Amino acid sequence: MSPPRVRVLYGSETGNAEGVAHDLAAAVQGRGIEASVTMLDDAALDELPGSGWVLVVTATTGDGDMPYNADRFWRALSEDTAPRLDGLVFSVLGLGDSGYFQFCQAAQDLDTRFEELGALRLRPLRKCDFEYQAEVDQWTIEILDALAGPAQPTERAEPSAEAPGRHHPHEVTVLRARRLSGTGSLKEVRHVELSLAGSGMAYQAGDSIGILPSNDPVLVEHLLAHLGASGHEDAHGRSLREVLTTAYEISRPSRELVEEIGRRAEDGDLVTLLAGSDRRALHEFLWARDVLDLLPLATRPPLMSGELLGLLRPLAHRSYSIASSPLVSPGQVDLTVATLRYRAQGRDRGGVCSTHLADRITEGDTATVVLEPNERITEGDTATVVLEPNEMFRCPTDDGAAMIMVGPGTGVAPFRAFLHERRVRGARGANWMFFGGRHRRCDFLYGDELTAMQRDGHLDRLDLAFSRDQPEKIYVQNRMREQGKRLYEWLTDGAHFYVCGDAEEMAGDVDVALHEIVAEHGDMSPDEAADFLAGLKRDKRYVRDVGTHGPPHEGDRADHQYGRQNR
Repeated sequence: MSPPRVRVLYGSETGNAEGVAHDLAAAVQGRGIEASVTMLDDAALDELPGSGWVLVVTATTGDGDMPYNADRFWRALSEDTAPRLDGLVFSVLGLGDSGYFQFCQAAQDLDTRFEELGALRLRPLRKCDFEYQAEVDQWTIEILDALAGPAQPTERAEPSAEAPGRHHPHEVTVLRARRLSGTGSLKEVRHVELSLAGSGMAYQAGDSIGILPSNDPVLVEHLLAHLGASGHEDAHGRSLREVLTTAYEISRPSRELVEEIGRRAEDGDLVTLLAGSDRRALHEFLWARDVLDLLPLATRPPLMSGELLGLLRPLAHRSYSIASSPLVSPGQVDLTVATLRYRAQGRDRGGVCSTHLADRITEGDTATVVLEPNERITEGDTATVVLEPNEMFRCPTDDGAAMIMVGPGTGVAPFRAFLHERRVRGARGANWMFFGGRHRRCDFLYGDELTAMQRDGHLDRLDLAFSRDQPEKIYVQNRMREQGKRLYEWLTDGAHFYVCGDAEEMAGDVDVALHEIVAEHGDMSPDEAADFLAGLKRDKRYVRDVGTHGPPHEGDRADHQYGRQNR
């Protein structure tokens, strides 16, 4: 009996899931079995029944949502009219971050729906956390075993101790930091320059950098006081104060902590809420609440410090899009960081990493240690970083291709890098930027640079949307609609379309506007417009660098600090 044909389908925002899908297909082909790789939105649902085996690899984005290149497939699969999948053999692997309550939700939804439609599950759903490679390798071996007998484990090359990347953070020097936002702005946005000298790191325009922060010392002291601890207690060979400052998430409660608080709470309604059956209600309740807010709710019995540490997540890095090009600034990365500060439940709070950069890095620091608050970042400081390549978010390789960029607020960061890079490369392709903020006088980030580029012709078009400078609110999607005819013409002439910013509102609104523009000016039906844009996604001419900011404790909304879910 001949081996089945294997189709590997993927949904990915920044390339992680796509890379896993291609590696999986290569492993299958290495067994002499036919395998293909397809973006989920390019998979024809009516061709799946009887098509052999389907292996799905997907990330999760937003509030448990599908990646942007899998959403159309999911909507069709969810319809009552979706075809039966009887006889189809499938398995799903999800990439995510278990710090989120909707951990690998997109993968979970696909796995459940395939079974509902009659498909036969080959292997149970595999949910992979942020450090996913070992789990992926094991799942791949299990799939190969099922396909063609026991696999011989392949040797994986161990990374060099000097090799930078996800598993090898480096300390880098802060060269400069200055405020970008002006007087009167509701946001404190800073431009930060980091030296990569001696780190061995090499990046490309479009990549992100992950900063490893420390927690707010004020919050740590409040937490110690609640626990009745001095902070000197031993915790895994370090002081309790030190590990609460540098090792654990205390601004974002873990799922395990929330569930344990629910088991120890006395109020019946609270117990029901924390059980999480009503996901939206739980989401609203946890908005802006940190670990210190939840601990008083556990009274039967109270949580002690030793128990608490076992329920906390490791302190994770926060990701920022790089705002520079290595062709212009070799050995240096620039970041655009909005410092999040707010007040909730009677306490002042802030974004973990943005306030770390703004307040808790001082001159002369040489490592990530317990730092004093209310200091400013200065030359000579260091930060611990990890490089996050994003192969799906790159300048056009064709220097003659046009580029349309939509990046309000700190979403402008990677497009500053793109524009600098294209100037050095001498790219002839036209450049069009949509930028937005609240007020031009104080929120026009890199305004001098962008207007200078417009004057000298490097930036062919600059459309601005300052929402509070007139009675009616105007956003980037409004400007897109105003220029709809020309925008559609650019797309049909081969332009690449980029979006960077908040996935929860802006990116969705931009996508809706783009569908409407293509339908109207291309004289297409909604389905035809969706097909047109699916083609752009397939050709990597419609790409996004977006993430969920959620409530402040789920990703620091104003930090341009993206929730991962392994995009």
